[in-house]
Amino acid sequence: MAARAPARSSTLDGQRMSKKKPTFEEALKQLETIAEQIERGAIGLEESIAKYEEGMALVNQCRDILAKAELKIQRLQQRPDGALQTTDFQQATDDEKSSRPP
Repeated sequence: MAARAPARSSTLDGQRMSKKKPTFEEALKQLETIAEQIERGAIGLEESIAKYEEGMALVNQCRDILAKAELKIQRLQQRPDGALQTTDFQQATDDEKSSRPP
């Protein structure tokens, strides 16, 4: 019977598994670094393409974070009957604009 090779534990795979998504601020900082590297020409074409792809993934993550934050932002408003209700932040802002005198 042939001896089985021990299962390899890739450090890279372990990092991917345990690596959490960066916060919005961390992702933005990473984007700034990537843009700077590409603009300076500090990296070659292949690495620039890889960094561009990484940057696009960070952009999408930032957009997702912002979209979720927008959904969470709500504002309490008092109805004419005195009861309080929550409305979306954007809706509240639009309502205020339409009720302002020109």
